[in-house]
Amino acid sequence: MSEHVLPPVADARFDPVATLEQLAGGRRRERLVHVHTVPARREQLAPWPEWVAPPVWSAFASSGITSLWAHQREAADAAHAGQHVVISTGTASGKSLGYLLPVLSDVVDGATAATGRGATALYLSPTKALAADQLARLQALAVPGVRAATYDGDTPPEERRWIRDHAQYVLTNPDLVHHSLLPGHQRWAPFLRALRYVVIDECHVYRGVFGSHLAALLRRLRRVCARYGASPTFVLASATVADPAGQAARLIGMPVRPVVQDGSPRESMTFGLWEPGLVPGGGEHEAPHRRSAVAETADLLADLVSAGVQTVAFARSRVGVETVSASARRSLAEVDPRLEGAVAAYRGGYLPEERRELERSLRGGGLLGLAATNALELGIDVSGLDVVLLAGWPGTRASLWQQAGRAGRSGSCSLAVMVAGDDPLDTYLVHHPEALFERPVEAAVLDPDNPYVLAPHLAAAAAELPLTDADAEVFGAGMRPLVDTLVARGVLRRRPTGWFWARSDRAADHVSLRGTGEPVVRIVERDSGRVLGTVDGTAAHSSVHTGAVYVHQGRTFVVTDLDLAESVALVVEGDPGWSTQARSVSTFDIGAVEQQADWGDVQVHFGSVEVRTQVTAFLRRLPSGEVLGEHPLELPERTLRTKAVWWTMPEELLAAAGIEPVDIPGAAHAAEHAAIGMLPLVATSDRWDIGGVSTALHPDTGLPTIMVYDGHPGGAGFAERGFQAVRTWLSATRDAIAACECANGCPSCVQSPKCGNGNEPLDKARAVALLEVVLAVEGTAGPEGARVTATDPGS
Repeated sequence: MSEHVLPPVADARFDPVATLEQLAGGRRRERLVHVHTVPARREQLAPWPEWVAPPVWSAFASSGITSLWAHQREAADAAHAGQHVVISTGTASGKSLGYLLPVLSDVVDGATAATGRGATALYLSPTKALAADQLARLQALAVPGVRAATYDGDTPPEERRWIRDHAQYVLTNPDLVHHSLLPGHQRWAPFLRALRYVVIDECHVYRGVFGSHLAALLRRLRRVCARYGASPTFVLASATVADPAGQAARLIGMPVRPVVQDGSPRESMTFGLWEPGLVPGGGEHEAPHRRSAVAETADLLADLVSAGVQTVAFARSRVGVETVSASARRSLAEVDPRLEGAVAAYRGGYLPEERRELERSLRGGGLLGLAATNALELGIDVSGLDVVLLAGWPGTRASLWQQAGRAGRSGSCSLAVMVAGDDPLDTYLVHHPEALFERPVEAAVLDPDNPYVLAPHLAAAAAELPLTDADAEVFGAGMRPLVDTLVARGVLRRRPTGWFWARSDRAADHVSLRGTGEPVVRIVERDSGRVLGTVDGTAAHSSVHTGAVYVHQGRTFVVTDLDLAESVALVVEGDPGWSTQARSVSTFDIGAVEQQADWGDVQVHFGSVEVRTQVTAFLRRLPSGEVLGEHPLELPERTLRTKAVWWTMPEELLAAAGIEPVDIPGAAHAAEHAAIGMLPLVATSDRWDIGGVSTALHPDTGLPTIMVYDGHPGGAGFAERGFQAVRTWLSATRDAIAACECANGCPSCVQSPKCGNGNEPLDKARAVALLEVVLAVEGTAGPEGARVTATDPGS
């Protein structure tokens, strides 16, 4: 049962300040750590462009849109003139109108061609729900002569043929372009020959390895378009990011004009930072832990719904979404059984008709509370919400503002509350609100030249059209060495006219846009042979080893066998009453040092490393956290060649701060854990995208060494971002550990949920001392007070 229930809303005018004060009443008072007000923004209008096709003007005017905001006009004019453009403005700022005007106008103007397809457009979105929402908007506009259709994994074969032959505006996703459009480009020839625009919506989500994959995919698309004489204009839409032009240019491989001045109006927003209290014991080694952000968010959602306040609660995982929804419904049933049905869950994995019905209920007011993943964050048009709850830090400031912006879209004031999770970064942010409200959003990190990503895409490109030396203009200078490597491996074959795919199967099937290049492991039910799902190959050793407990759609299974040769994990249904956690050991070898920062006796490096990891055992844990036993495993060692940032400290320097040699392992291990948790502050990463290793004496450095590395082959750009902002990063890490109110370490500071060593040894106090020593050393000129030298990576 929720601790506190708000009184029902007395009138239609929502008061966010009063609502937040009521939520924080009674025993919750200390949990509201900070309140911030985002001021209102005035609108900036612009006249309608003269070049817009009359049927398009009529369609928008009929829907009530007769004037534009300044950023919509700027983006539309640029795209219409053939400039690649990225629109990076706030949530609910009407970015889609900026690309719909030129796209629809050119499609309508071309509809009079003899073929009826004088111009076509391709729309790419990261989710099916967003593409469906965009199609619904186009259908509501009903522009004469425009034939639009979604093309995704749910599209029947007969509809796919009609779309290829007749549709002018095709809404799809990167996976379908990769697996269907590009390998079968001959069937798409008429569409591609007329391709005028490529729209990439919500492009800020394409970061890290996923962003690098999309960059390679878009270069393949440009190359195939050129084969049919097309050179489309790219229009990208993004939430506010630090360098939209740079990120967009890295994605498409060409210069992009940014549109960043937001001309849309916005009422004020009240933003609360909320920290659940510490609960004694119950954690690893009986450490204290905070009440979970999911449980706390469920209580707040129930209170708001009982008061008639329409609210969306975002959780980071599908399990979290279902838990928030179920817990809130139980609390509401105790207050008023009629309210139980006013809350629902919304996430990926639901059938399309289920998602559409939920969206209709939310818009119509039938639903007062919704627990959602970021599937609802990405552009789906829902207005009228009053409050947004965030169960934990969503990963980036861009996502924070994207999610918070779902409320207040109807022109009213709004309230957002971020509930801190039991994590070092969440703890730091609620106690350092300036890190959220006084700093710009992050730059999206991606590396189009990552050889581990680019090489398989080059193989796929060769299967689409033979590669030639001229293609280096599209794929970059790294193409030719990678092509030579692919030839040596027998993947490509050299011929006088270029390089050809040398195998009989489909090249595209060897590339997973969201994977790391390792084959995925299929989860197969032993009795029925039914495939339940897949696990990325990099995670298989730790998540579906023999004896592991695997949960799928609320059902519990036990893994009976992991066959790495066949990439299959066999499972049987049954709940043993415990969960499992893998134990592992890791070592690393330093390769090439690419950049180095000197801080006196402390040195910080960035470069290539080889991380060797072996899962050696697993623990069985009761829900209370009690360990029932440890069981050995015999799994092969895995090697990851990636990029890392690492720093070294002489023992004498540490000893001067009271850290004796016997204390170094615990101090370094704790500092490593906290640094991993804090890296997302300066890089658009998740802590699960990165790893770390620490040692009291590394053979390559001869010194105590702490390393944080990208958890993807070839790197993902996160470690390099950490190196570039290393003083900011490590200062925040020190502050987060020191500010935590626990005595000896907990998940909010130095314990890690993915530690392969069972969070041993850890020394919270000496971790603070270690970081103090590192940060106290004065550097010379260079980024963040350090002298930086670049070293030839090939040396």
